[in-house]
Amino acid sequence: MTATDPELDSERRHLDAARAALRKMYEGVRGAELVMSGDSKDEYNDEALFLARRRRVAELVDISDTPLYFGRLDFEPGTVFLEEDEAGGLGPRATDEPDRIRIGRRHVYDTDSRPMVLDWRAPISIAYYRASPTDRMLVRSRRRYGFTTLPDADGEPQAHLTAFEDEDLLAGPDTPAPTGELLTAEIERSRTGPMRDIVATIQPEQDDLVRAPLETTLCVQGAPGTGKTVVGLHRIAYLLYTERARLSRTGVAIIGPNRSFLSYIRDVLPALGEVDVHQTTVVDLLTRDLPERARHAQGWIRRVEAPEAARVKGSAVMAEVLRRDLWANLREPEETVMVRGGSRRWRLYPEDVRPLVTELAGRGVAYGSGRDLLAHRMAHVILTQMEAEGQICDDRTHTRVRRDPAIRSAVTALWPKIDPMKMVLGLLTDPERLARAAEGLLTAEEQALLPLPGKPRGPKSAQWSEEDLALVDEAVALIERPSGMGHVVVDEAQDLSPMQCRAIARRSGSGSLTVLGDIAQGTSPSAARNWSTLLEHLGKPTGHLHVLDRGYRVPAQIIDFAARLLPTIAPGLGAPSAVRRSPGALRLSPAVDDLAPAVAEACRAALDGEGSVGLIAADHRLAELRTALAAEGVEAPLLGEVGLDEARLIAVPASLAKGLEFDAVVVAEPAAIVEAEERGANRLYVVLTRAVSALHVVHTRPLPLELT
Repeated sequence: MTATDPELDSERRHLDAARAALRKMYEGVRGAELVMSGDSKDEYNDEALFLARRRRVAELVDISDTPLYFGRLDFEPGTVFLEEDEAGGLGPRATDEPDRIRIGRRHVYDTDSRPMVLDWRAPISIAYYRASPTDRMLVRSRRRYGFTTLPDADGEPQAHLTAFEDEDLLAGPDTPAPTGELLTAEIERSRTGPMRDIVATIQPEQDDLVRAPLETTLCVQGAPGTGKTVVGLHRIAYLLYTERARLSRTGVAIIGPNRSFLSYIRDVLPALGEVDVHQTTVVDLLTRDLPERARHAQGWIRRVEAPEAARVKGSAVMAEVLRRDLWANLREPEETVMVRGGSRRWRLYPEDVRPLVTELAGRGVAYGSGRDLLAHRMAHVILTQMEAEGQICDDRTHTRVRRDPAIRSAVTALWPKIDPMKMVLGLLTDPERLARAAEGLLTAEEQALLPLPGKPRGPKSAQWSEEDLALVDEAVALIERPSGMGHVVVDEAQDLSPMQCRAIARRSGSGSLTVLGDIAQGTSPSAARNWSTLLEHLGKPTGHLHVLDRGYRVPAQIIDFAARLLPTIAPGLGAPSAVRRSPGALRLSPAVDDLAPAVAEACRAALDGEGSVGLIAADHRLAELRTALAAEGVEAPLLGEVGLDEARLIAVPASLAKGLEFDAVVVAEPAAIVEAEERGANRLYVVLTRAVSALHVVHTRPLPLELT
C-alpha cells in the first residue's frame, strides 16, 4: 500500500459523507407523502405506488457491516463524467484534472444531486472489473479498499475503512502488478453465517456472464469454488438494474436445491439493493401452482423413490404418458343436444358435435380451455340455426345459449372436468389404465416400478414422492397452462430430472434462464450426464454453455484431492484449477479405532481458528455421531434446527451440503457417505469441496481407492 495517513483520513471522511448522504436519501423517500388516486379510486395505480415506494425504501437501507463502496477509478483528464442517467450513462466535460469515481453497491448522491458513489452495475463501472494495462479503458489507476468490521457506539457491527491499494495502469503491461493483498484478503476472508456478495471481487470472466443480456440463456458449468452461484445472483441484480420495467411485470425467481441452500444465499441480493426476488425450491415452486385445496402437497411428500423408479418417473416419456391418459377422458357424442328457446327447439346431433370435439382435440389447446371452447363452438352452431330461421342474434344470445343447461351438461359428458392430483393418483394405482397410456413408451418392467404403495382412497391418503409432484405439475399444465416469468436462475441444475426441467421450462417459456451447476456434483438418480440434453428439456437448446474452472475460494490442496474422484464420477470433465494454496489446508488422519474422539478433536482444532466449521457425515450416521460428540464435550447443532449464523460448529447431513461453504470442514467416514446412496461417490466429491480454508478427513475404514 502506498498511502499516507492524511489520504486515508480523507477517504474515511468521504465514506462518512457518503453514508450521511445515503441516510438523507432514505429519509427523503420514507418521509415523502404518497399522492393516491383519491376519489377516482384507481386501486391498481395506488398499489403500484405503494409497492414502488416500499421497494425504494428497502433499496436505500444502509447495511452497516457492508462497505458502501469498495473501489475507485481515476480516469484520464478530459473524460470527466458530470451527469449520470438511470442506465448509468455519463456525459463528459473537459477538464485538466483526472476524473474520479467510486464504485459501490448502489448509487449515492449528495444534496446537489452529484454522484458520490456509482452503482457497480452502471456501464461506466465495467472498467473497474476489466481495465488492464493492455486495455486501460481510459483509466489511469484503480484503487481497492480494505475494510474491517468493528462495533459502533451502540454495539452494532460497522464497516471501517482501514487501507487501500492502488494499481497504476499507466505503467504499462510489463510493469509488475501490485501484490493484490486486499483482493486476496477479501477472497479469503472468513465466513460465518450466510453467503456474502462478491461484488468487490468479481473477476473478468465472471463479469462477462453477469452482464449478459436478458434475452441470453446462460448455462454455467462451474467447479467448486469458482463462484457460479454468486454469478447467478449478481446476474439477477444486474438484470433488475437494466431491465427493471420488463422484469417487474413478469417476475424473477431463484430455484435452489433445498431450503437450507436458500437460507444460505438469502442475504446476497438484499445487500445489493434487490429485495423483490422470489427464492424457492423446485418442490415449493411446483406446489404453488397446484389447485387451491392441494397447496399443502409438500406436507404430503412422505416417501423417497427408489433410484430405478425415480428415473422412470422423472423421464421425459412420462409427459406423453400423462397426455395420453388425460385426453383419453374425451367421450364420443352419442345423444342429441336440445336447446329450448321459447316455443322453439334447436338440436345438435352427434354428427354435428363430433367434428367440433375432434378439431379442438387436435389443436393442442390446454385441456381446461378446450371445455370452454367446445361450449362456444356448440353455441355458435345453434346460433347459425337461429339466424337461418330469421332470428336476430347478438353476443347476449350467444352467452345465453352457451350457458344453457343442455350445453353445459353435454360439455361435461363429452369433455369432463379433471382434477390433476386425482388423475395422477388414478394412473399410478390402476395397472390397466397405466398400461393403456404407456403402451409402446414404457416396458412392463418399467410400469411395475410406478404404482404408489398401498391402496390410497384419495390424494390425501397417498404416499407421494417429489417425483410424483412433478407428474402432478405436468397434469396441471396440461389442463391449465401456468404463467411464465421473465428470468429464472436455477442452481444445482444438474440434479433436475427431465420432468422437473419441463416444469421450469413452462415457467420461463417467454423468458430466459441462468442455469448453474456442476456435472461432477450430480447426486440425484436422474442427474444429467451432459448440459446439452438438460438444456433441451428446459426448452432452451440454444443456451450458451460457459465453463468456470478457476477456483478462487477452495485451496489447491483440497480441490486437487477431491478431483481424484473425477475420472470415476464424471469421465471427460476437466479438473478445476485453484488460484491459491493455503499451508495446512488438507489434513488426512490415519485410520482410527474410535471415530467419535477423533472427530471431536478435529472439531476442537477447527474451532481454534476463525470462521465457520461444518461437520459433515452420511445422513444415517449423523445422529449417532452427534450423541457421541456430546459425550466428548463437543456440541454440534444440526443444520435446520439452527441457522448458519447461530453457531460456529454445525452438523450437516451430506445430502444437504451442496452449495454451502464453511471455513473449515471435518468429514467423518467418507466410506459411509459413498455407500449411503447410488451416486455416493459424487456426494463425497460435493462434501470434500465445501471447505474454503481447511479440510480434515477422519475415518476408521479405508478411504475410497481413488483417494488413497
